[in-house]
Amino acid sequence: MTTAPILAAVGAPAPGATPAAPLRPRGATVWLTGLPSAGKTTLARALAGRLRSEGHPVEVLDGDEVRAHLSAGLGFSREDRHTNVTRIGFVAERLAAHGVTVLAPVIAPYAASRAAVRERHAGRGTAFLEVHVATPVEVCSARDVKGLYARQAAGELTGLTGVDDPYEIPADPELRIRTRGRSVAECTAELHAFLTGRGLL
Repeated sequence: MTTAPILAAVGAPAPGATPAAPLRPRGATVWLTGLPSAGKTTLARALAGRLRSEGHPVEVLDGDEVRAHLSAGLGFSREDRHTNVTRIGFVAERLAAHGVTVLAPVIAPYAASRAAVRERHAGRGTAFLEVHVATPVEVCSARDVKGLYARQAAGELTGLTGVDDPYEIPADPELRIRTRGRSVAECTAELHAFLTGRGLL
């Protein structure tokens, strides 16, 4: 009497068989682009908290934090901004490829830089979703979380994205979230529902 049928009946691998690899959760990079003080980081951190409470592996790659560490020494020229964005994109893709939901609240003002990150993900079969946090500049200026708009108005700062430096609005993002007059909870729920509908949660 052989044991193989009995083992098969209880779901155990037959002798000599290679155990099936466990299913890995599907990761994705969710790139939140928008003007300074648009609410990108606030939205990313709120969603990250909800996802962690639901048991999802999640990481937030905040643009300011990455600049302070991975991109220390870079300035704000077009070339340096592009380098910073592609570095973040590299890290995001590696994490997402291993089942992590990566939330990247990064201005990424140039369409070509965002396209380069998208292409890197596509070339490796990793999901990439561009989310435009569409907050008008006058609302961002009123929020002025870091005091950048006030410094620019006082002549203490130049090269502020969306004011005296370009911001190329995404033409066809996967999602455009309009934040004016809406709470963080409402915007977070919209993004959560969007990711759920895409089968990523």
